[in-house]
Amino acid sequence: MLLHEKLAPYRLMLASQSPRRRELLTACGIPYEMAPKYGCDERYPETLPAEEVPLYLARLKSEACPVPLGPRDILLTADTVVVHRGEVLGKPRDTDEAAAMLGRLAGSRHTVVSGVALRTAGRLHAFEARTDVWFRPLADEEIAYYVERFRPLDKAGAYGIQEWIGYAAVECIEGSFYNVMGLPVQRLYVELDRFLG
Repeated sequence: MLLHEKLAPYRLMLASQSPRRRELLTACGIPYEMAPKYGCDERYPETLPAEEVPLYLARLKSEACPVPLGPRDILLTADTVVVHRGEVLGKPRDTDEAAAMLGRLAGSRHTVVSGVALRTAGRLHAFEARTDVWFRPLADEEIAYYVERFRPLDKAGAYGIQEWIGYAAVECIEGSFYNVMGLPVQRLYVELDRFLG
């Protein structure tokens, strides 16, 4: 049985405001609806290793949902961060911070890590996906052009691989391209299929 057929009796709810996650779920043919918008204090322990932050936050977002889940509800939460030399690069506060982040990523490798949580009224299953990304060296003018034209303030690490910078700066990736966009849909497809049994 195909996944979308298995999901027919269920209501998969996406708790994310990311347009890229909505786009990826739709393109993958996974039926879903938006969960009611709610807040979550996304702080994590300072001692937590950078690579473990997304899984921690995905679980935290799941448990913060104030709406009780019905017997056929599945809540989907996710978090994606860029890890560079052991440090989490989240969403930049302004264009100056975005340019500084891109300057650090230029000419080096970083890892995009996503944590994903699937929760019903009775159980929680969480997993992660990692993708290594190599940027070529970038001129200051290139960074300024990208930040000014694309305003990547809503993106971890201050870039969207599906935008100009992905075409012009990314030398290679090892792992899921869609994970870098914000949701490892192939892995989600497999994990959701197993979750439903």
